[in-house]
Amino acid sequence: MATNTYRQPNQIMIKRFLSLEWKQYFRSSYWQKNIVINIFMVLFALYFVGLFLVMGFFLLPALKKLFPEQDPFILLNGYIFYWIIGDLLMRFFLQKLPVMSVKPLLTLPIKRSTIVHYVLGKSGVSFFNILPLFAVIPFSIMLANDGYPISVALSWMVCMILIALIINFLNFILEAFSSEKGLSFLPIVGFAGGLFAINYFGLISFTDILGSGIIAVSENSIYLLVPALLLIVLYSYNFKILRQKLFLDASLEAKGKEVNASDLSWTKRFGDVAPFMQLDLKLIWRNKRTKSMAFLMVIGLFYGLFFYTQDVYLEMEFMFAFIGIFSTGFFLINFGQFIPAWDSGYYKMLMSQNIKYERYLRSKFILMVMSVVIMFILGIPYVYFGWKILIAHFAAAIYNIGINTHVIMWGGSFNRKRIDLDKKAAFNYQGTGAVQWLIGIPLMIVPMALFGLINWLIGFEVAIATLIILGVIGIVFHKKLMTFITQKYLDSKYKMIDAFSQDN
Repeated sequence: MATNTYRQPNQIMIKRFLSLEWKQYFRSSYWQKNIVINIFMVLFALYFVGLFLVMGFFLLPALKKLFPEQDPFILLNGYIFYWIIGDLLMRFFLQKLPVMSVKPLLTLPIKRSTIVHYVLGKSGVSFFNILPLFAVIPFSIMLANDGYPISVALSWMVCMILIALIINFLNFILEAFSSEKGLSFLPIVGFAGGLFAINYFGLISFTDILGSGIIAVSENSIYLLVPALLLIVLYSYNFKILRQKLFLDASLEAKGKEVNASDLSWTKRFGDVAPFMQLDLKLIWRNKRTKSMAFLMVIGLFYGLFFYTQDVYLEMEFMFAFIGIFSTGFFLINFGQFIPAWDSGYYKMLMSQNIKYERYLRSKFILMVMSVVIMFILGIPYVYFGWKILIAHFAAAIYNIGINTHVIMWGGSFNRKRIDLDKKAAFNYQGTGAVQWLIGIPLMIVPMALFGLINWLIGFEVAIATLIILGVIGIVFHKKLMTFITQKYLDSKYKMIDAFSQDN
């Protein structure tokens, strides 16, 4: 009877999968214990929905006003190439293939193809694919209201949806390829950077080719078969990769689990560093000093308003990098400068466990990178004060991820003062030493001076490019830098244990 129950059509099995995941999610301790985080995620999603809705409704009239002599529809399609590159990079760092607990299902008479189709289909309705609709659909409506044929608006809308899905499945292929390489960031950096360089230097004008192609698709809907066919090819390739890995022995492969933590299920996508991330997140949320630091991120987000609202600072381009680094790196600076002193209360116990120090440090690196990305995204409205400010913040975010994360983690290896997390948060300088003052030089002064000097001698564009290139270099050599930093912590391990055992 059990066999007959599970040998059912794919549609019924997929409904069963959805039901199981729904129950698993809402019955889990994560949902029940982290209502605040769930509310924050909903508000975060609504923020972007509102942002994209405004962009969808006002982009067409804005383009007509800014470029009255050009067709706004043709002008917009010429920039779709840059959206694809940006979306692909964003997905690579933030979007992961949705997974489900397949281990119990592999022992049942369920077709592996059904499981794979479900996982891939679930990725198609992710937030990354739904969000563009809030801009694409309103823009299509505005096109029709402005006198463009309805068939053109509908064909363009379908084309944009297909492109979003193509990026979705292309991202998973790049992730699968990069996971097998030592420099995990290199494939996406090389792929996106190569396409951008080819287009920038005029070897192949992807902006013209893609823009003309989208216009052709919009004017003749039969050409929608081209992106649809490409989507089918990418889906099939993802299906092949996933199906080859879906075996019981692969899912049961022995792995050393040195540390266990309570459930924070979303962190599991980060693999073996998830337990450490869970510990850090609990530490941040449960203690006075770290909790206040998290709330103070709001100050970092609105830091630019103290300067950009005054005309005198808008003329000081060298300040853009300083404000961008401080704003996007607020959590990075405040949290990172006290690594590993945050764990000083139980550092001796932590070091007595059978753990890899590299995983311990990598979890903190991931948290800092996530904070930089989130702070940059939330700061996108600063574009109101000028495109140069947004570009400077983007360059500062890349520099923070590639350089400052490694600098501040290296500086943490010199920390020798413990922190009592139960002490008051306001005006609490416990754990602060010479390291915290000196680390500010490479973190803030060096990039600001470098940016200001190049901006003065050569120009704004070159100064921006310098920060981005330095950040990308740090990202590419991340593993080598982490190996060096980890060894520095290991060399200082017993000195830290002794120092954290003493009262400040």
